[in-house]
Amino acid sequence: MRRSTASVSPSFLSALLSCRHFSVARICRCPSPVHGSHRWVCGISDSLSNNTLNASSSSPNRLMLFSTMAGTILVQARDPAKLNMEILNAIDERRYIDTWKLYEQHMQMEGFPRKSVVNRLLTGFAESLDVKWLEKAYAMVEQAFEESKQNLLEKEPLIYLSLGLAKCGLPVPASTILRKLVETEQFPPVTAWSAILAHMSQTAPGAYLAAELILEIGYLFQDGRVDPRKKSNAPLIAMKPNTTAFNIALAGCLLFCTTRKAEQLLDIMPRICVKADANLLIVMAHIYERNGRREELKKLQRHIDEACNLTDIQFRQFYNCLLTCHLKFGDLDSASNMVLEMLRKAKDARNSLAVATLVLETARNDNRAFTARISGPKLSQNEPEGSHKDRLIEHQIISYDEFSRDRNFVKIGNEAKEVLLSLLAKLQTQVELITTEHGILQPTEKIYVKLVKAFLEAGKLKDLARFLIKAEKEDSPVSNDDSALVHVIKSCISLGWLDQAHDLLDEMRFAGVRTGSSVYASLLKAYCKANRLQEVTSLLRDAQKAGIQLDSSCYDTLIQSQVLRQDTQGALDLFKEMKEAKIPRGGNPEFEQLVEGCAGNAEAGLMAKLLREIREGQKLDSGVHDWNNVIHFFCKKRLMADAEKALAKMRSLGHTPNAQTFHSMVTGYAAIGGKYIEVTELWGEMKSLASSAPMKFDQELLDSLLYTFVRGGFFVRANEVVDMMEKGNMFIDKYKYRTLYLKYHKTLYKGKTPKFQTESQLKKREAALSFKKWIGLC
Repeated sequence: MRRSTASVSPSFLSALLSCRHFSVARICRCPSPVHGSHRWVCGISDSLSNNTLNASSSSPNRLMLFSTMAGTILVQARDPAKLNMEILNAIDERRYIDTWKLYEQHMQMEGFPRKSVVNRLLTGFAESLDVKWLEKAYAMVEQAFEESKQNLLEKEPLIYLSLGLAKCGLPVPASTILRKLVETEQFPPVTAWSAILAHMSQTAPGAYLAAELILEIGYLFQDGRVDPRKKSNAPLIAMKPNTTAFNIALAGCLLFCTTRKAEQLLDIMPRICVKADANLLIVMAHIYERNGRREELKKLQRHIDEACNLTDIQFRQFYNCLLTCHLKFGDLDSASNMVLEMLRKAKDARNSLAVATLVLETARNDNRAFTARISGPKLSQNEPEGSHKDRLIEHQIISYDEFSRDRNFVKIGNEAKEVLLSLLAKLQTQVELITTEHGILQPTEKIYVKLVKAFLEAGKLKDLARFLIKAEKEDSPVSNDDSALVHVIKSCISLGWLDQAHDLLDEMRFAGVRTGSSVYASLLKAYCKANRLQEVTSLLRDAQKAGIQLDSSCYDTLIQSQVLRQDTQGALDLFKEMKEAKIPRGGNPEFEQLVEGCAGNAEAGLMAKLLREIREGQKLDSGVHDWNNVIHFFCKKRLMADAEKALAKMRSLGHTPNAQTFHSMVTGYAAIGGKYIEVTELWGEMKSLASSAPMKFDQELLDSLLYTFVRGGFFVRANEVVDMMEKGNMFIDKYKYRTLYLKYHKTLYKGKTPKFQTESQLKKREAALSFKKWIGLC
């Protein structure tokens, strides 16, 4: 209730100013409120001459009376109505500094301006797309909610402000406004909030928050909780997440590697009846591949093959995911068969195209039109989809007038779709194993490198040789010395894997595939350098059987080896043999140049890439993926006893659990509730593993732990997780944890501190208060 102020008549002021004992020197505005009022105080300072001082000393009562009155006189400096108009004029003219000063004056005089002015301030600052003014607008919103004045805020201006915040890379306040709208039941339509999600998803924290928002909003609609037949539910139904919103959030999760959070989004889709479109099918494939869900990918393959609206680029992405997943699981047969099938289809397509082109030329038809008809526009196949729309309107926003006229949010909805296309285009650039030519899938050199490495690590040399020989027959290399198998053999020699190189050379010879002398020469020199004379003799015999004539550099190496062994007669015999064979001097330096180029990190085709992959790449433990899938299945079905047995078996077989293993266990325990002791034990094991092995704590794992510990009131452990996340510069959604704390622990440690506490109780209390302070509740 506003305090009344004393009114001052003009006659009194005139008499006061004409008083011969007092002169008004200045009138100053005091910014501090008096008695809780926000009105300005006009203070009168008296400048007294010596005569005045004498007079005042002779008349103490008169001076005391004036001082008392001057301290209580309140004069209104500005008219609030006029100040409101000045604020509106300043914001319309984009004089943001003047606007803010006038707003502050009004806050000190009267508190918040009237509703229309507050909302015009929010939209005006949002239109600036200036971080400084956007933050001030958000501060206004925060203050309104803190003072329970949220009735001053309208839905459309808040949506518009949230959009501006998201565009300027401020996802936390943007998401907070959306959450506040949902809390106050001012439900934003999905077309509007999905556009905000689109701009949020272009940063790592924003992508994480976008996924959280969909989970929170989707929870309201799970399992038919909202009756669509009730008219009163229409605004809520309009907020329900749609396919576009899911696509945006999932693409953001993929780009910033929070794929387990993405899988949680996939899990709620059927529960809120969201159907997948072509883009969503491909995004799902990426998520399953990243998380090692090969069985889910195989189920998805049927939908992909039956879909009639998928582009070549989308097919390429799906089969790239499937091929990568086969490699993760060490299923080399499936992976190599996929590559061979692609090569066969590409060969058939080339032959068909050649025949069709010949017929067309005979009929004198336009060959170019025919090729375009079969292969489609080449540009659209080679360019990532949506790349032409990659010019995002990051620093532009439609005016609020236009925004408010578009009642269905069509324009920002279209903008969201453009942003989605740009996100999907970024995913397309991650496809490395498969390319397309005339709409036909073809393997890249990268898949050969990965397959060869996997075969070599598994010791499956015969399978590798068979695969490469079949691939050569389909792909028709230029020469035998430039085939993939020859490059692999030379790579093995360069790595010092001489036995593997010799075995592959034998397999090549047994299959009747001829090769030049350079491979034999390279291996022979390597054997000589390693002083493995028995293998040298065997290799010479194999070369003779294959009809290979060694060059002079090989004989030079053999002669030098005999000399070093002080076998003069053997050296002379070799020299004689070389002369009789009329082998020219000069040798064959191509291989040496190739190896030297690889050693210097120069590009030398397949061999250089293979050497780099083997030297730099880590050996995959396919067993970890198998056990992770088993554990994930049990946790998803809430069969935690079976999950615990699977984890124990995994450890006993020598497989080290990783972040994905523990994430499945933690989320499984959280789903059934009350298993906080078990999660604490897992946390102890994780810390132990991290100290002895290079286990990586990622954001998703630590966030799931933090959620469980806060939910259960284990604040000592929660603070440990917070410390680890902050040290790793990981984003933490404080709003979520503030809400969780208020939901389950609102009254915790609110009373007086007990006089007698055990050390354990004191530690728990301090941890809870520390966490409460961290989330901003004290």
